[in-house]
Amino acid sequence: MTAVATVPEPPRTRRGAGTATTLLTAAALLVAVVASLAVGPRALPPSVVLDALTAFDPTNADHLVVTEVRLPRTLIGLLAGLALGPAGVLAQGLTRNPIAEPGILGLNTGAALAVVLAIGVLGIRSLTAYVWFGFLGAGLAAVVVAGVAGIGGRSASSPATLALAGAALTAGLGSVTTAVLLTDPDAFEDYRFWQVGSLAGRDLGIAGQAAPFVLAGLALALLCGPTLNALALGDDVARSFGRHVGRDRAVCGLALVVLAGAATAVAGPIAFVGLTVPHLVRALAGPDHRRLLPLAALAAPTLLLVADVVGRVVASPREVQVGIVTAVIGAPVFIWFVRRKRFVR
Repeated sequence: MTAVATVPEPPRTRRGAGTATTLLTAAALLVAVVASLAVGPRALPPSVVLDALTAFDPTNADHLVVTEVRLPRTLIGLLAGLALGPAGVLAQGLTRNPIAEPGILGLNTGAALAVVLAIGVLGIRSLTAYVWFGFLGAGLAAVVVAGVAGIGGRSASSPATLALAGAALTAGLGSVTTAVLLTDPDAFEDYRFWQVGSLAGRDLGIAGQAAPFVLAGLALALLCGPTLNALALGDDVARSFGRHVGRDRAVCGLALVVLAGAATAVAGPIAFVGLTVPHLVRALAGPDHRRLLPLAALAAPTLLLVADVVGRVVASPREVQVGIVTAVIGAPVFIWFVRRKRFVR
């Protein structure tokens, strides 16, 4: 009888430490949700926030602030974070590149170009419509990158080919987007608010549009943990354990496209979350992707909501959009990781 080889498991964290990390991250997310509902330019006591959620009075202005402004904003932040964290883990796992993120594969740029064309060519001015065009652009960009990289073809694609194809497409589509914006000032005015990355101005309808895609992509991503562990050993080693590398990469790539496309569509291209969060959770939980993916799904919305709350109060009564705050927070954190050489492949 022939013995069946199994993929060796990555080193695990100390017994109990992983559970404690997950519980602490979940608790931090809960605190961030409460802060997102309670903190803003209009000071509201916790009792009013609770009443707005449990005994809504449509004639009460404070209740309207909670249900019409802060609740949709919080849900958008949760959905975008649930998508961006695992998407970053998938991007780095698929490309075996520690600086990979959804943007490196051209997904954000594809979504941006689709939104610009929707504004400039079709005259669309609705955030609700932007969601679908953003998702369409990210999907088309993924198809082009996969085709150029040869995923699903007879010849095996490499992580480097995938990253290079994404970088080339990002440069090309970015040039087209810039050209359209330079020739259409009206499109630029509408596009710049979406492009900076924001949780503001979105309603529950947009959250409802994105939720099925985020949940489906998240479910598929969580199934990719063992696959990413095998791919981390290298394509040849993974094949020696019976893995179909091309199919595995295509399945996990589909999850990445769905998650990155949904996040970009609802909140715009938010930088550094998909890059920084995987490194943060990897430092806490080790290199096992079966633990990284769910932990990133908890940590990323926590970071997004905290950044959004900071943006509301740091320049009150005005606001700093979350895409700017995450970049300000994420850049020093990422540099700190680089300095400490905590990258774990």
